[in-house]
Amino acid sequence: MANAATALGSRFEPTSRTALLLAGDVAAIGLFVVLGEISHGVDPVAQAGRVADTIAPFLVGWLVVAVAGGLYTADAVRSWRRAVEVTAPAWIAAALIGQGLRATPLFHGDAALPFVVVSILVGLALLVPWRIAVALFTPAARA
Repeated sequence: MANAATALGSRFEPTSRTALLLAGDVAAIGLFVVLGEISHGVDPVAQAGRVADTIAPFLVGWLVVAVAGGLYTADAVRSWRRAVEVTAPAWIAAALIGQGLRATPLFHGDAALPFVVVSILVGLALLVPWRIAVALFTPAARA
């Protein structure tokens, strides 16, 4: 157990900045899914279970890739360039994992190519600016 904690410790720093990053990442991914559901005529309040089922594979993909890739460390947002360098490939990988999970019986949906492309592009449009903002405007970024 100590080895797992040590390995995780180098990839996940339990700080207030990490909590902010995690909350913003979840909000960005949630916004991507909610906007998509609304565009398909889904009422996200009345069909909250469906929305949760749509968000889940993308959150799983993101958390796996983000933690493994060290995106919850100070290094990941030490500068706006670094934020772009690590966030963009991480989201692409996470979106592909999410799409792969959607193609299984565990989640509704499928991995239709148009949605794969849309999920990557919209996710990038939401996550990258968010993480650039954290890199530019949080105190640790200026230290």
